[in-house]
Amino acid sequence: MFVLFFLVWVILNGRLTVEIALFGVGIAGAMYAFICVFMVFSPAKDLRLLKKLPLAVRYAYHLVVEIVKANLAMLPYLFSNRMLPEPSLVLFYADLKTDAARALLANSITITPGTITVEQEDNAFCVHCFDKTMGEGLDTSIFVELLQRMEE
Repeated sequence: MFVLFFLVWVILNGRLTVEIALFGVGIAGAMYAFICVFMVFSPAKDLRLLKKLPLAVRYAYHLVVEIVKANLAMLPYLFSNRMLPEPSLVLFYADLKTDAARALLANSITITPGTITVEQEDNAFCVHCFDKTMGEGLDTSIFVELLQRMEE
């Protein structure tokens, strides 16, 4: 977090001089101390988050790939008069332990074209799919696997 605070300081200043760097180190240190004391944050938590960074980057990569694939899958429906979708509601369960992981999965499904998370309660997800083929394999998707690995 300290490095992130320092980088934001440098970006907001627009240039890097010795004075700006020294003042930025002081400001970043003060902000890091503040979040450690008042926001129940610790350097150990920082290290845990840093260890999960490769999984988070991989998750973001797969999300972008799935969004592009879903956009391409939607094109025939948009440009053809003959292709009629078969909307469906899909109920599936994902074995996730934290609310943050469940929310991330629900939001990832919603921002992917053709699917919307209608309801999420505990580990049960109800997803509306533009076409029934878009709901296949939601419970065994790479997103569920990566989120389970991030929770470990």
